[in-house]
Amino acid sequence: MDVAELTFPLVPRWRPVGSVFGRLRAARRGIGSSVATTRDYRPGDDPGLIDWKLSARLSSIRGTPEFVVREDFADEAPRTVVVADHAPSMSLYPDDFPWLSKPLALRSIWEVVSRTSVRELGLAGYLDTAGGNSWYPPRPSATFDEVETRQRTAGFDGGPDGLEQAFELLARARPSLPAGTFMFVCSDFLTPPSPEAWLRTLGLRWDVVPVVVQDPVWEQSFPPIGGLVVPFADPATGRIRRVRVGRRDADRLRDLHEQRLASLLAEFRSLGLDHVVIGDPDPVAIVRAFTDWAEARIAYRRGGWR
Repeated sequence: MDVAELTFPLVPRWRPVGSVFGRLRAARRGIGSSVATTRDYRPGDDPGLIDWKLSARLSSIRGTPEFVVREDFADEAPRTVVVADHAPSMSLYPDDFPWLSKPLALRSIWEVVSRTSVRELGLAGYLDTAGGNSWYPPRPSATFDEVETRQRTAGFDGGPDGLEQAFELLARARPSLPAGTFMFVCSDFLTPPSPEAWLRTLGLRWDVVPVVVQDPVWEQSFPPIGGLVVPFADPATGRIRRVRVGRRDADRLRDLHEQRLASLLAEFRSLGLDHVVIGDPDPVAIVRAFTDWAEARIAYRRGGWR
């Protein structure tokens, strides 16, 4: 399978209206490819908008010269934004470890989402919570090199409120983020934004999608390592401590982590957020997860859209 061809369907949250452009539709009139309505010609109209066949038919019926012009729905490119949490916990694990490399997963998510945007003739933007200027408004693929350079050089020094600050920055950038913009928020959500922050962001009519990036072994669950001495590193300081994990401790941590993930996903559902869970940085696995998300949206909304 050619990884460069891997994409997924961009299925909008709300019922689309207007003309198709990629998989999105526009509600306003303008230059486009789908007829919204027709009307009589008015002085100053572009002659290229005249529907000559309809004009000839109407002229034949009325016996007088009649000219009818088309009004189209405006074609609008879909816009996507990847918001990458750069809290210290998102720096785990190194690429050569047998567990999920979150930095690699973030890069793969960007590649998949931006490639999907290009396929849909859309624009892709990027924002992370590390220090420095990290906001790249939605843009064509010719400028994606800047984002990829940022991903390679940005640190993982974001604060616990980094995502909420990112939401505030995006709210100030609303002119470049119209309603319906896909907002893929990528984090392990060990310190999630408040429900109020999610609701304020949803109120801007963006299509917000939490992307949960957690290692299946150590974060979504916990391995049965009772009786073993295991080195644990603090992601913020890098300090390593060796800890003997008892069987009861391992069982307790497994229950705690599984319940934490279940509670997080339940909160997303209660807020109406359609989430994606990533536990593998491989682009094929990421595309599969996003495709499952898209197919679930299609299945859930098909009846209501007909």
